[in-house]
Amino acid sequence: MSQSTPEPHPEEHPPPGQPQQGFPQQPPTGASQGQAQQPPQGYPQQPPQGGQALPPVAPSEERTWSIVAHAGGILVGFLAPLIVWLIYKDRSARLDDQGKEALNFQLTILIAYVVGWILTMIVIGGLIVFAAWVCTIIFGILGAMAASRDEWYRYPFKIRFIK
Repeated sequence: MSQSTPEPHPEEHPPPGQPQQGFPQQPPTGASQGQAQQPPQGYPQQPPQGGQALPPVAPSEERTWSIVAHAGGILVGFLAPLIVWLIYKDRSARLDDQGKEALNFQLTILIAYVVGWILTMIVIGGLIVFAAWVCTIIFGILGAMAASRDEWYRYPFKIRFIK
């Protein structure tokens, strides 16, 4: 009886010094085993909790995403600042701050909408909904304009849900 060797699994490594068929080839690294390679310049030294290191955000991109966080609230409510903040919070201090600022404001406005719709049985509910809508438009535009000038915008009122 002939004995055959089992096919190796791709995640296994071949014995040192003996490349075998079926094992993936390791690209040459230029560094000896046991030495860590440095990430390219401009990348963080340590990746965030088991993930890959992400490049920092360029200033022009910071401006653009800051505008999206503020103006996006006019169209889609809290979703635009939430998405911007979740994606860029670890890569940019400005987007972390402005994303939280816009998100807190939009969540405050959401509460005003809910309270207003509950109180629509009384005339005051319609006024609350209208005031919340006007504040969303005015302060969203002011925030987007400040972001386009590379300024950090603070809303005049909000409940700080995310610190």
